[in-house]
Amino acid sequence: MRESVPDTRNGGVSFWWQQIGLPPERASLQGDHTADVCIVGAGFTGLWTAFYLKKLDPSLRVVMLEARFAGFGASGRNGGWVNGDVTGGRARYEASHGRQAAIDHQLALNDTVDEVLRVLTTEGIDADVQKGGELRVARTPAQMGRMRDDAEGEKAWPGTDLVVLDAHAVSERVRIRGVQGAVWSPHCAKMHPAKLARGLAAVVEGLGVTIFENTPVDALLPGVARSAAGIVRATHVIRATEGFTANLAHEHRTWLPMNSSMIVTAPLPESSWSQIGWSNYETVGDYAHVFMYAQRTADDRIAMGGRGVPYRFGSRVDSDGATQKSTIESLARLLRDFFPDAADVPIEHAWSGVLGVPRDWSASVGLDRRTGLGWAGGYVGTGVAAANLAGRTLADMILDRETDLVRLPWVDHAARRWEVEPLRWMAVHGLYAAYRAADRAESRGGERTARVAKIADAIARR
Repeated sequence: MRESVPDTRNGGVSFWWQQIGLPPERASLQGDHTADVCIVGAGFTGLWTAFYLKKLDPSLRVVMLEARFAGFGASGRNGGWVNGDVTGGRARYEASHGRQAAIDHQLALNDTVDEVLRVLTTEGIDADVQKGGELRVARTPAQMGRMRDDAEGEKAWPGTDLVVLDAHAVSERVRIRGVQGAVWSPHCAKMHPAKLARGLAAVVEGLGVTIFENTPVDALLPGVARSAAGIVRATHVIRATEGFTANLAHEHRTWLPMNSSMIVTAPLPESSWSQIGWSNYETVGDYAHVFMYAQRTADDRIAMGGRGVPYRFGSRVDSDGATQKSTIESLARLLRDFFPDAADVPIEHAWSGVLGVPRDWSASVGLDRRTGLGWAGGYVGTGVAAANLAGRTLADMILDRETDLVRLPWVDHAARRWEVEPLRWMAVHGLYAAYRAADRAESRGGERTARVAKIADAIARR
């Protein structure tokens, strides 16, 4: 049975931006400029980097170059989770830097969640923040097996602070059909991403940062960011382009632009919320292989996301956020399966965006002190919090501050480049076909993770 969503608005960047209105356009670059720091990309990574640089050294000349407008990319389209997950997991950092370094990274991300909330308060940015933690639910026996293994493994790590919940305890928080159990982490808040992007951009401008919009950059060179409209010369040039990195010269295979899609309902009536609960505004994810993510919005909608068409041939990147009809229908079915009490509420808006995926699925931040070129990203969907940590780290590195942040194990981490086409298109689509097949198989019962998912994990090196 196909889900009918005839009145759903599709694209327009995102529901988040449509709800508050697209921002007035800032001036574009005209001619050449000189700065101390040039940041390419005015999403969360770039904005946080500019914010902390100016807080630490107000005299710095900081220029930002943005292809469209501040918050146009993943920063204005995501699920609104500020969470402390370590992108790619801690095991890789433990192997490369030792156990304590991996622990330090987790604790730094936990602190980052609170740091984001602190700045929003002190700077007067209203982004609909609620720190209700994260629920990750299991709805099949195989998912319960992965949940138990996950919870047991997390006990060995300080700072994870997971709480295991049975089905009744989950339903006391939020009623999800078929739930068998969950883990809850306190290190997560939900927020409105476009409000955060808009507010943070205004704050950095108030600190004296110049943001040039509608200025696509085609190449980053030592001391130079080059665009068709002119060049910016700077001692430090920072790449903060996340899923759009593939558009830059010589960066086509650095990070894969992975698509993620979202839908949002109309506001639910109070009668529905009295059945669903969700009064603590936890973010909700699951243990499926093709996972979902959701939040209850400040105006009583349900926003839910997941993978649609995961990747476009040649690392092509969509511009306006439109997503495929089949993806909208699939997400609508999933939402109504999770929340039957929302079955009669229309799906008002759907959109998509890209996130940056390194070949080893681990984020990184770095600065080449010889050339002045820096970067941060590859968050694989965890960037709302990680971008803040990256911004603080880059600011310390640019200013030669010897802090604990510059010694975290993701600093200067390098992953090998993605394969050439058509290999990466075949690999990504093959992997997600395998994960979907595994989820279908597990929905029919059985306590073990489907073998096809284990094979896919091994190939993906996840």
